[in-house]
Amino acid sequence: IVGDEGRWRLVTGCADGAVRVWSVSKPRRIGSVADDDDDNDDGHEENAIKEEAGDDVQSRAAASSSDKDDACSFIGTLSPPPNVATSNEKVASIHFHPNGRYVGVCRTNGKSIVIYLVRSEAEAQRKKTRRIRRRREKGGRKTADLGDVKKAGRKRGILDDDESDDDDNEHQDGSDAAALHQGIDSESIQASDEFEYIATVRASHKIKGFVFAPFVERGGGIRIVCALATNALEVHSVVKKVGTAKGSDNPSITYIASKLSTLDMYGHPTGVRSISLSSDDILACTVSKSVTKVWNVANRSCIRSLPLSSSSTSSVSYYGLCSAFLPGNTHVIIGTREGHLLILDVASGDIVYIEEDAHDGAIWSLDLRRPNPEHDEPIAIVTGSADKMVKFWDVERQEDAEEGAHHPMVVHTRSLQMTDDVVAVRYSHSIDPTRRMVFVSSLDCTVKVFFDDTLKFFLSLYGHKLPALALDAADDDTILATGGADKTIKIWGLDFGDTHRTLHGHTDSITDLKFVRRTHYFLTAGKDGTMRYWDADRFEQILLLNGHAAEVSCLAVSRTGAFALTGGMDRQIRVWERTKDIVFLEEERERELEAMFDQVDGSKGGDKDTTAILQRRRQGDEEDELEGDDNAADDDQPQSEAVVRRSVLSVAAGDRIMEAIELADQETKDIATFNKVQKKIGRDGQEEKRRAPNPMLLGMEPPQYILWVLRTVKSADLEQSLLVLPLGHMERLLHYLILLLRSGRGVELCSKIAVFLVKTHQPQIIANRSLATPLRELKRLVKLRLAEIRDTVGFNQAALRTIAKVANDRKNAYFVPGNDGKDIWSGLGLGSDVAAALQSK
Repeated sequence: IVGDEGRWRLVTGCADGAVRVWSVSKPRRIGSVADDDDDNDDGHEENAIKEEAGDDVQSRAAASSSDKDDACSFIGTLSPPPNVATSNEKVASIHFHPNGRYVGVCRTNGKSIVIYLVRSEAEAQRKKTRRIRRRREKGGRKTADLGDVKKAGRKRGILDDDESDDDDNEHQDGSDAAALHQGIDSESIQASDEFEYIATVRASHKIKGFVFAPFVERGGGIRIVCALATNALEVHSVVKKVGTAKGSDNPSITYIASKLSTLDMYGHPTGVRSISLSSDDILACTVSKSVTKVWNVANRSCIRSLPLSSSSTSSVSYYGLCSAFLPGNTHVIIGTREGHLLILDVASGDIVYIEEDAHDGAIWSLDLRRPNPEHDEPIAIVTGSADKMVKFWDVERQEDAEEGAHHPMVVHTRSLQMTDDVVAVRYSHSIDPTRRMVFVSSLDCTVKVFFDDTLKFFLSLYGHKLPALALDAADDDTILATGGADKTIKIWGLDFGDTHRTLHGHTDSITDLKFVRRTHYFLTAGKDGTMRYWDADRFEQILLLNGHAAEVSCLAVSRTGAFALTGGMDRQIRVWERTKDIVFLEEERERELEAMFDQVDGSKGGDKDTTAILQRRRQGDEEDELEGDDNAADDDQPQSEAVVRRSVLSVAAGDRIMEAIELADQETKDIATFNKVQKKIGRDGQEEKRRAPNPMLLGMEPPQYILWVLRTVKSADLEQSLLVLPLGHMERLLHYLILLLRSGRGVELCSKIAVFLVKTHQPQIIANRSLATPLRELKRLVKLRLAEIRDTVGFNQAALRTIAKVANDRKNAYFVPGNDGKDIWSGLGLGSDVAAALQSK
């Protein structure tokens, strides 16, 4: 408490809802307690109170003789008066004012903050004196009333009580009773003597946190800043007013709490569902539940905050799902969950047009058609909805005779019926009407391609196991990229609809995908909270960008590719700028491996970490056995943890395997090139040369070197090191396993690795058709080689059993060597006949 160097108070709150106050002192022996209490005694107290304080010191010293070194002593709880509504929710946060004279208490899921005033030391002593005096007076009145009742021979009724204490006295009596129940001496200073309730600050929404402003207003008022669950800030003021009590000349002090301002311009109340850029990359529009905001990208400032509500009835609000800037960048069109299309004026912030019931379901996606400057084509929009319909709209101007303004409107022109709900829809980038296409992703996990001019069906792209939530085509309309809820990205050729490659990287559903203009690079966003940068020509991941605290739901890329915007369910809008730094893919791979290694056993930690749960259970086994309580919740917790855990050795072994595969691939290419050159030399009649063995491979052949590296990995780290391998290296390893099984080398080890890789990468293997032929060959070789080993082992076991049988039959016979030279092992087929023939020779 600032100003009172001798007073330190600790205020704590927990899940039971009680706010407890503790007196904090320097730990020392109890022998000096009497001196301290004598120093703290008020010189203006009455003599009787001084004597009681001395007795109190002695009682406290005797009571605390068992625990003489406690630094904290409990002095009571904080509770508002009975006429103030409060809750018993667990305490979320407690803060002191910087001057130490005020303390605020906020509870979980609450909309209010209870403010207490901290009295000075002199005021606390006077409050303690009045409390003790009133308690004694009330006790004396009760004794006198009890005597009068006995003399009168009748019971005292409620109406016979001419004198009644005020609410403060009743509240104080309750505090004394609670203090006695909690083992606190009623003669000592309590929390109710030092802390006084003054006001309750009430916010408009749930409070997630608060802080006191580090200054005091003129007249003794304070300010409190509250952070709300709607991503807004509210500033409240608690002002002290001095007045005169009714029927008395004594001044009375009251505190009044009021809201001063609200800061909600820069924050979305809920997660960002859609983000779009203007054609000049100056403005950005973000959409969330019932709110649309327009931003200046250059200075990161919010220009407009537009509520998605009808002007006639403000109580009706719309849930925005998708958006796009109309040509001219003066209006924004938004598709809602209710199936309406809204057009907003950026300058005025009003909804200038509503196409009600444009769809019978939620409008999940919309896209604008790229205009053709050579043809006089209207501005066209395509929308996809959950009502299994794809609708096409033309943008026209509406005449407003009163204001003379020309606002756009949409007119329905065509419809396309689908068999399932439409998840995403996009136009191709071609400006030729005869080559322009429409891509539609539906809930049946397929992507269908139609011609825009005739709506004639062109291609059906299937391969995703779950619906494709995002899709986009390159500027040249040669390839199409789709990202699905199955965590995969597929790149399709638009000539024949073939799958060029399936890319893996995201650990959760992919929510949005955008190509960079005039390139084959594209960006993806996913529910794993990451944004990734890909190369569609080399089928490689270039960058992994982290930053969001929750799933990323949308992204937008500038027309020059200089920056990208992402919005997520954490209500953040992040700007990613392209720099001139050179990216090395090997360093990015190493960084990903380091991030994987930081997660000790592959989990993200927290309460869901299996190892952490088991460790806590092991630590609490003794306590549970002593208490003898059966916790039924333990049945839902994991009973065991993974046998294999990532370690430094397993990660290093994985790196060695990847390096060995790369060296083997390079050596295979060099051998093929050398053999080709030697064949040409042989045809010319020149003498062929012999290729020297590669020292990097220890003079071994590539498959033999791979087998040697695999044998150097410990059995305990083998499976974990194989998990580190990317999908491309896994495919090459399967190729070398086939070569090793054909030659019959390392059959057991190769079979074990092949089975583990197939089980681990089963979804990726099934989605990749190019592995079908190698898998069939691998299956045939594994069965063949294991059958040969099984036959060999069975033959050896039969031979050992035969030898054991012969030894057992003749273990009691004595062999006396003679001159006849008879061999006891002859006729058994064990090679002794050959030995006898050699001996006779």
